[in-house]
Amino acid sequence: MARKNKLKKFAEVLSFPNVYECYNIKEPQLVGAGMISIDLKGKWAKEHFKNNNPITLELACGGGEYAVGLAQNFPQRNFIGVDVKGNRLWKGAKTALEAGLTNVAFLRTRIEIIDAFFSPGEIAEVWITFPDPFPRASKENRRLSSAYFLEKYRKILQRGGLVHLKHDDPDFYQFTLDTIAQDERNTLIFKNSDIYAASLPFPELGIQTLYESFHLAAGKTIKYIRFQIS
Repeated sequence: MARKNKLKKFAEVLSFPNVYECYNIKEPQLVGAGMISIDLKGKWAKEHFKNNNPITLELACGGGEYAVGLAQNFPQRNFIGVDVKGNRLWKGAKTALEAGLTNVAFLRTRIEIIDAFFSPGEIAEVWITFPDPFPRASKENRRLSSAYFLEKYRKILQRGGLVHLKHDDPDFYQFTLDTIAQDERNTLIFKNSDIYAASLPFPELGIQTLYESFHLAAGKTIKYIRFQIS
């Protein structure tokens, strides 16, 4: 039954007008609804969103709870949730369509090639929400806040663009702070090792992903970092 549901989601997501997918990381190319090839690099705001509003990416978005929540809270901004799993994106994309949210879209791809789909300066902000922390030192470069990935974001972010990290893992939190400090092009703006210990420092932190609800139920503290890269 689970496999049937997954296949059904894969088939349905192919018809969604707010989902784009890349099937070959060696020759990156997007397809949209109906498997039609499309090039949106440098043209996301104009051709998909039909406006000139700033674009924010949510990386490793899972079911898209954060991307959808941000879109609801900030109607004058555009949001794109990015994940490699199509059955995860199905939930966020379907929720957005049912809610009539036209300022949120979803991109299925590996984040290692994110710069293949956006032009320099096309992105205003990046949110990293509860990705795999890859705790083993041998997989450090796979962490989405590693220097390797910050260089990817640097290629597509506006100068001084913001990066947000929200996570439960204390080692990943400290790793991110250390990575920020190691490059003078990074500027730490804000950090908080337990955002729910007092009033939320920023209201958008009240949006919760499915994973965050699991972590809170397990008694873990939620951490947040905001920094600029240039």
